[in-house]
Amino acid sequence: MRVGADNEVAELKRWTAGVGPPLVEPRPAASEQHLSLPVIVSWNTHVGAGDVDSLIADLRSGKLTGSPAPSFVLLLQEAYRSGDNVPSARDAGYKWASAQRPPRAGGEREDIVAMTRRLKLAAFYVPSMRNGEPGATTEDRGNAILSTLPLSDLAAIELPLERQRRVAIGATVTVTPPGGAAMPFRLVSTHFTNMVLHHLFVLSESGRLRQARALAKVLPAGSPLIVAGDFNAWFGYRDAAFKEIARVVPPAATDDRRATFGPMRLDHLLARLPPGWRASVKRADSRYGSDHYPLIGVLGAK
Repeated sequence: MRVGADNEVAELKRWTAGVGPPLVEPRPAASEQHLSLPVIVSWNTHVGAGDVDSLIADLRSGKLTGSPAPSFVLLLQEAYRSGDNVPSARDAGYKWASAQRPPRAGGEREDIVAMTRRLKLAAFYVPSMRNGEPGATTEDRGNAILSTLPLSDLAAIELPLERQRRVAIGATVTVTPPGGAAMPFRLVSTHFTNMVLHHLFVLSESGRLRQARALAKVLPAGSPLIVAGDFNAWFGYRDAAFKEIARVVPPAATDDRRATFGPMRLDHLLARLPPGWRASVKRADSRYGSDHYPLIGVLGAK
């Protein structure tokens, strides 16, 4: 789904030419089904530096939520893929981002394909941009959703073009609380621009507002919806991009407002819930090797 201006299409296609196809694994390989409300995590994994295994272990042990969370959905930004699916031949028409390959403390970086199959989770990954020059790397990077629950109604939403191509992604999971009726939840993972033109960080609010406004227009109305991600909200809860999404999807009833990147609150998790439900959002105390702290969203009854 393209929500930008028609005059941006040619330039967006140059970015698209340098990345591989989406990864689609709509059902988890693990057979067990958990009748518990899923925990929703939003996290910028810093192009493979984040330790997803340790995060999942802390979810399953209850360290992050107070009780074990066997069912969860990870809304990830800056996931990456490496391999033959990423075009390697240099082409004059390609656009690419500079290579971001941060070291992972205590281990090797693992791309989203290998991680998905090893963890036996459902997955949807859509690259936004090539991670480095063709011939120098075989990587792309973008947003991903990993889930213990099946994913359906997958969508890639190509945002208005600022300095780089950005693609928000959406999927639906069916939530079945103990003793309750099954209910579809729409989940969206997004990553707005951190600058406009070249290195104009200070003026970037206008660019991410344009992206947020375009995304807000295509979000479903009325039904349960969670929108989360790295908003690059330099002005935190006063940032125009955050306020634009919050007009459509309200902030959680309980929201841990600590910074998620250095001194800034760049990341957000917002939830429109059915009557009688509530959401609380907690920031993890560890970055798990990334440069961003994860946000942990817990659903429950009021």
